[in-house]
Amino acid sequence: MNHASLHINAARGVCILLLLLPLTRAVAQVSEPFQGHAYKVEQVVSGLGVPWGMVVLPDGNILLTERSGVLKHLTPTSGQVKSIAAVPKVMAEGQGGLLDIALAPDYNKSGLLYFTYSKNVKGEGATALARARLAGERLEQWQDLIVTQSRSDTGRHYGSRIAFDERGHLYFSVGDRGERDNAQDRTNHAGTILRLNRDGTVPGDNPFVDDDDSLPEIWSFGHRNPQGLAYDNVHGRLWSIEHGPRGGDEINLIQAGKNYGWPVISYGKEYWGPFDVGEGTHRRGMEQPVKVYVPSIAPGSLMVYQGRAFPKWQGLLFAGALKLQHLNVITLDAQGKAVFESRLLEGMNKRIRALCQSPEGWIYLSTDTGEIYVIKPV
Repeated sequence: MNHASLHINAARGVCILLLLLPLTRAVAQVSEPFQGHAYKVEQVVSGLGVPWGMVVLPDGNILLTERSGVLKHLTPTSGQVKSIAAVPKVMAEGQGGLLDIALAPDYNKSGLLYFTYSKNVKGEGATALARARLAGERLEQWQDLIVTQSRSDTGRHYGSRIAFDERGHLYFSVGDRGERDNAQDRTNHAGTILRLNRDGTVPGDNPFVDDDDSLPEIWSFGHRNPQGLAYDNVHGRLWSIEHGPRGGDEINLIQAGKNYGWPVISYGKEYWGPFDVGEGTHRRGMEQPVKVYVPSIAPGSLMVYQGRAFPKWQGLLFAGALKLQHLNVITLDAQGKAVFESRLLEGMNKRIRALCQSPEGWIYLSTDTGEIYVIKPV
């Protein structure tokens, strides 16, 4: 081989190497300081499907679900993505598919991963909760903990986020499945937030456990489509954010046995005309939201920031906005009232779907166009 060929091949090799470099090194944006912290946004990877849920493993790598039914392992430092085998078949139709993922609070000991997904039940989709363990590049010991009584042929409003409290309980949300009256009917799980023990059994102190006209797993009801759920371990509070119809997205402080009103009361309008949904915004015995969004931002996730990377952000609520394409941040007072709203990353013009926090306190976010970004201190 002559010298000219060597130089050409070397140049080609450099070009290929540059193409393979992780995008975190190529795309970074330093943003204006927010609440006392300057931060930068880096792209970790692109070209994914629709990453619906994410968790950061103890080693810093990420597991992410794609709605199509694929579970992937991402190494953020290199951008390498691998598919995980032995994921059971999901009903990936409409808004359904492989949805949320969460690490058990004792993951270092138990190795348990929790999932929500849409399961085919006699040709209709139902929100289901399962758990499994990761063994190398495959899942093992998959176990359905509950297939909720929420099946519908609508393909809409699965809800489906997971949260844990500090007392051994698991919460997860189920949308009204596109059938409004479900949310006021406690003989099904649609339009509710459920509370279970981590093994899927029902806690004896659930609010409707002794009510023959209610399903015992129900913790709260009257929800439309809660796609964000987060537990604040510092204050012992469970937060939910849910889609309204046309306007009327809500942040709610979830309490045992409470009725959050849908579809009897709402701040949203009918899709077919400028008319209020239900009978108004208030009714005795139905809870008021902590925060209402009019027009809708279309919230797809919720996180209580509790990391060390941005100490002044601790206790803030972060939500990914799909329709209005930004990162929504809510400041709460000591009583849990929403006192201020901020909108970050509006210039990205991305539908922000999932959020998660790394052990360092960095914030990872996914977009419906198949990218993962990370927010770090400058």
